[in-house]
Amino acid sequence: MSKIISGIQQIGIGIPHVHEAWKWYRQNFGMDIPIFEEAAEANLMLPYTGGKPQQRHAILATNLQGGGGMEIWQYTSRTPQPPEFQPQLGDLGIFVARMKCIDVDSLYAKFTQTRNKRDVLNKVSQDPSGKRHFFVRDPYGNIFQPVEANNWFTDGPHLTGGPEGVMIGVSDIDKARVVYSDILGYDTVVYDKEGVFEDFAGLPGGNAKVQRVLLKHSQPRKGGFSRIFGPSHIELVRALDREPKKIFENRFWGDLGFIHLCFDIFGMDELREECAQKGHPFTVDSSAAMGTVFDMGEAAGLFSYIEDPDGTLIEFVETHKVPILKKLGWYLNMKKRNPEKPLPDWMLKALSFNRVKDK
Repeated sequence: MSKIISGIQQIGIGIPHVHEAWKWYRQNFGMDIPIFEEAAEANLMLPYTGGKPQQRHAILATNLQGGGGMEIWQYTSRTPQPPEFQPQLGDLGIFVARMKCIDVDSLYAKFTQTRNKRDVLNKVSQDPSGKRHFFVRDPYGNIFQPVEANNWFTDGPHLTGGPEGVMIGVSDIDKARVVYSDILGYDTVVYDKEGVFEDFAGLPGGNAKVQRVLLKHSQPRKGGFSRIFGPSHIELVRALDREPKKIFENRFWGDLGFIHLCFDIFGMDELREECAQKGHPFTVDSSAAMGTVFDMGEAAGLFSYIEDPDGTLIEFVETHKVPILKKLGWYLNMKKRNPEKPLPDWMLKALSFNRVKDK
């Protein structure tokens, strides 16, 4: 069997205060279902953590209305570092996280009528495909793009679901597509435009000339969590009038900002071979390092990383154990299931019993 990509499992976000950040993401993006929380040593990421293990505290949370999750990640053995410069549109790395949005205008009104008003970067506008969206910063400077969507797993009280993609700065669109189109399956071009774009106004560097290419996957995703993850998009942005900088230049994975884009997969061995053949070999591989699964207490599986041509980190996770109903000790063994078949909706909806509610 060839590899299976179920969808975007999560976007990793390096922040200075893990619980404070999670509360903000719960209240503003509905990320209120915890999948795991763990304080431990990151001892397999040595190529990206200064060559030595680092202590960290991480929470993986999701929104049951649909979309991916957020891995909210804080160093506890060192002070996480910000970029050495203000990242601009087209700089190399994950620049923006796209969020599924039910009602863009209502969410815009919510942000502009609260203390977050200063962090709303532009008015509601349309991308070249006609999708309505806007940009907003969290308290830590990370930029999110609520984008109108019509694919939902459950009805709920939140105006957004979880992440449904990212905007990534690249130096060469064609080389980047070896990763994003050939390996990850985003094989369909929604648009490919050059110019200065009105809907980018308000972003740092948003008045510069760029090439922007929005990609989607032509084939529906398969696998246990594919229905909750739903369809997703990757927007590649190339600066045309300047030499871009690497957002994580001279910093560690886990420092402040978007640290990786993670996909839920099945078939790690097949994926390892494919990535090597296409010139993007695993740079971190829990299978090779441990010879067994990686156990995070409440969840377990295999994980690996590759780099895109500009060094942006892509993570793959093959989930073996996941908590469904923690209070009753119900943990699902994914290895006993057909890897192509989605989990029953009732089973995924049981995750709602783990919801964290704010007063």
